[in-house]
Amino acid sequence: MVCLLLGLVAYVGATKSVVLTVDGESQEVQTFDGTVADVLAKADVSVRTADRVTPEPTAALEDGATIEVQRARAVDVMVDGNGTTVHTTGETVADLVSELRVSSRSAVSAPLDTSLAGLDGSISISTPKTVFVTVDGQTHERSTTAATVRDLLKESGVSLAAADRVSAPRSAALVNGMGLKVTRIAAGVEQTVTEPVPFTSSEVPNADLLEGEKKVTTAGVNGERSRVFSVTLVDGKEVSRSLLKDSVTKEPVAEAVAKGTKKRPEAKPATPAAGGGGEAPASGTWAALAQCESGGNWHINSGNGYYGGLQFSQSSWLGAGGGAYAPVASDATPEQQIAVAERLRANGGWGHWPSCSSKLGLR
Repeated sequence: MVCLLLGLVAYVGATKSVVLTVDGESQEVQTFDGTVADVLAKADVSVRTADRVTPEPTAALEDGATIEVQRARAVDVMVDGNGTTVHTTGETVADLVSELRVSSRSAVSAPLDTSLAGLDGSISISTPKTVFVTVDGQTHERSTTAATVRDLLKESGVSLAAADRVSAPRSAALVNGMGLKVTRIAAGVEQTVTEPVPFTSSEVPNADLLEGEKKVTTAGVNGERSRVFSVTLVDGKEVSRSLLKDSVTKEPVAEAVAKGTKKRPEAKPATPAAGGGGEAPASGTWAALAQCESGGNWHINSGNGYYGGLQFSQSSWLGAGGGAYAPVASDATPEQQIAVAERLRANGGWGHWPSCSSKLGLR
């Protein structure tokens, strides 16, 4: 009887009472086991490496101890476009972010205080990245937590036309140091170009004008042509164009020129002057005008740009048909010079010799 009593006392003394809590559910366990691992095995509680057991499974067991098992949850996580499954004993999204050791400035798809137990679906995390965006001729450095190229462009306020191009797919994930270029494409831009249409010129024989003489009877006027092009611009610079429409909006007016066909009278030979072998001087009004203009020297060439007794400029001499007689007036006879002077006077009066004609009372 004594031995039985002693055995009972020893049994009672060896028994330990512990509280086992698994994922928040507790039970009291009576055990003779010496370690936490022994109790878990006896209670048929399996643990994985990611599970949290307090105290450590190898810890010695004491009477009245509390054993807590927190099983790790499997959470699908997408970090910067890379997917993985994380086993965590954290309670909230904030715990998970801390466990992953990503930047606290990262963009997370769920509020940080969201319970992992009630999480519906995966968690997306985008860490801060420095990217370089070139658009409209300027490059901007941006620090962003945008996940994709599309998100970055939206965040940056960059709107894209249908034809615009981006150097990376818009669905591509951003990476640190990434460079992006937006190329603006403007196709089908209409441009109108106005060009002159040169007038033509034709000569018409005229029996009232002397041979070598010409007179414009109808002034020529340029017309106008309108060309419409379809232009393609890349970042504001033209790369191609095609003609859409070509039309003459104003017809040119052809120039008509009367060309003289009337035979010139033959010049009379000059009568030698008395006492010399030169030409006889002209008389009358023209002789008086020549005396005023050149001192009566019909062959003077002083180098001042005016020639002969009536001091013709080269352009006036040739314009009035003097080239038919001589290259310059000073090489022509007085009669030939007077014949050319008569033509000038017929067109412009005595104003061709303004000073001397006034002195002589001719105007």
